[in-house]
Amino acid sequence: MNYDSAFDALSEKLKALLLNSGAGHDYDHTLRVLKNAELLLAEEPGADREVLRFAALLHDCARPEEHASKGQVCHAQRGAVIAAQLLAEANMDEPFCAAVAAAVRSHRYRDGIVPHTPEGKILYDADKLDSLGAVGLGRAFLFAGACGARVHNTPEEALGNEAYGPEDTAYREYLVKLRHLPGAMLTPAGRRMGAERLRFMETFFEQLNEEVYGN
Repeated sequence: MNYDSAFDALSEKLKALLLNSGAGHDYDHTLRVLKNAELLLAEEPGADREVLRFAALLHDCARPEEHASKGQVCHAQRGAVIAAQLLAEANMDEPFCAAVAAAVRSHRYRDGIVPHTPEGKILYDADKLDSLGAVGLGRAFLFAGACGARVHNTPEEALGNEAYGPEDTAYREYLVKLRHLPGAMLTPAGRRMGAERLRFMETFFEQLNEEVYGN
């Protein structure tokens, strides 16, 4: 199989497809997840690099469908189907298609499907790393802006209100989800990198609270 030519062709398809994927899940996100996956692979050498590379490329291929359905479509489950189809069209063999699809299917934080393959575990962590650190802050504020949320609020305001409203701030995303990500990662390298990026976020929100509330 000619992995490089297939990868390049699928990359072009993904660039066009992800134009309608919603804030924070565009092709730039895909590229960052690919980079994170390579960083993790260097410390988790048991994974198949090609399976991981294609899974990282295709992990959000169904994001446009989830975005259009306002969450009714699960992008991980639907993405596994689309990824297998795209790879089959690229003349990849069935075991390879199945391995990539399995990693795509299990990469989502909310689904409760735990990855069991080395590639799935690395993809899971690589995707979560992009929600942490400076990039994670940028994405959280981008999402909050798309929801029409405030710049900042108190923990009580953040946690006492529903998502997708004026209190669904970047701080709420941090309190509800992001601060818990490092401990839920599946590889030692992911947990270490996640903890490093989380410390940056903690410092940022401490400064933001000081500037806004003086505490």
